[in-house]
Amino acid sequence: MKKILIVTSQEKKFAGFMDALVRNGAEVIRADSAEAAVDSVSAAKPNLVVIDETVDGIPGLKIARSILMKNAMVNQAVVSPLSPDDFHEASEGLGIMAQLSPSPDAAQAKMILELLGKMP
Repeated sequence: MKKILIVTSQEKKFAGFMDALVRNGAEVIRADSAEAAVDSVSAAKPNLVVIDETVDGIPGLKIARSILMKNAMVNQAVVSPLSPDDFHEASEGLGIMAQLSPSPDAAQAKMILELLGKMP
């Protein structure tokens, strides 16, 4: 079973996404702050961290950088409204597995699980 950490202070925004992850066999845990997310990476050892665009005023890519410094081996996906090219430029060097739309849905949950299944 894949363990997925969702980092958001807006749980309702991720409700359908999280439900789809659970329906497809993932265990979902949640952190509602950047600090809790970094702590959870060590404690919970997730296979994937999904980070909202901003959490308590902190940009998702900044949180991703903090997580990378804590554990460079954890896979990450970040919510962003940027174009794919701009997102690639902004996230270069962070090892982000995927960009998610500002309102992640069940289709994106399935896509994330498929990508995660292909990871070593």
